[in-house]
Amino acid sequence: MKKRAVVIGGGTGAPVSIRALLRIGADTSAVVAMSDDGGSTGMLRTHTGIIPPGDIRKCLVAMARDPHSTWVKTFKKRYPYINNHSLGNLIITALYDNSGSFTEAIGLCAELLDAQGNVYPSTLESVVLRGRTRDGRFIDGQANICKSDTALSTVSLDPAQPRAHIPALQAIRDADLIVLGPGSLFTSIIPNLLVPGVVEAIREGNAITLFLCSLADMQGETWGLNAAELVEALLDHGMRGLLDIVVMHKPEGAKSPGAVTSTLSTITPEMLAAAGDSSKTEGSIRRVLFTPQLARRIESRGPMLITRDLVDPLRPTWHDITVLSEVLDGVLRICPSQQR
Repeated sequence: MKKRAVVIGGGTGAPVSIRALLRIGADTSAVVAMSDDGGSTGMLRTHTGIIPPGDIRKCLVAMARDPHSTWVKTFKKRYPYINNHSLGNLIITALYDNSGSFTEAIGLCAELLDAQGNVYPSTLESVVLRGRTRDGRFIDGQANICKSDTALSTVSLDPAQPRAHIPALQAIRDADLIVLGPGSLFTSIIPNLLVPGVVEAIREGNAITLFLCSLADMQGETWGLNAAELVEALLDHGMRGLLDIVVMHKPEGAKSPGAVTSTLSTITPEMLAAAGDSSKTEGSIRRVLFTPQLARRIESRGPMLITRDLVDPLRPTWHDITVLSEVLDGVLRICPSQQR
């Protein structure tokens, strides 16, 4: 029988793991954070009261059986002349308005997209993310936290005790493999862990839990944090004693695990332009610092470290799906099955 995998995250990162897991035939679900308040999603939250549809939409699109189908293209379409709204977000909102149920709206969209797995909000309550920077300031709202000029130390939810979405908890308990990330640590991954019951469900299950570290810093929330500090932040937000594996990028040809992979010049504007992203400028993006010393520091915290050359040659800030699939397949093969 198929092994069951759950991706915990959101944003543009979770779909990377979803596609990699589907590629190796895993029975894949996603548990998605509900704290997004920026862009199209933020406007819809303000004007309609819906909980955030954007990350749900991205994960549903990643689940689509045919990534080139008309429905996938429809859900990804944006309209600059109507506040740059994503049509997928508007469809989810319309279905929610008509049905009165966010979960029913998700299910209907999954049918339209012929999704190969399930996407669950971690909570069905409207929550606001609050962050504390490493220099002691407080920032409210996910969109503002993403733009912080200082790295975060902790985040919390308001309200602090939102009710967890029960199907999300069950998927976590039943999983053989849980993948955290990649993606924005404080605004996409950790907000799920703050929902009461999520960490407990991880603890109650028997899954191998894996953290897939992002390749680069592109947002203020983790700017300047090294690989070990990212892992430690995850441990400090409920994952202490629960993290089994950390997967990090190691460039091809490096002589030892954890060879230095971080310089500001590693990713240039020319590379981003060639990948179709000219919005970033030099100095606004850099590889996550990872050295032999940091590798030992991570392993001293308990998890096993796996290093691979994970960079997509055409998109320098994205994971190579083929290599990532191979890594996840290897881990999934050693997972004890939860199938009854």
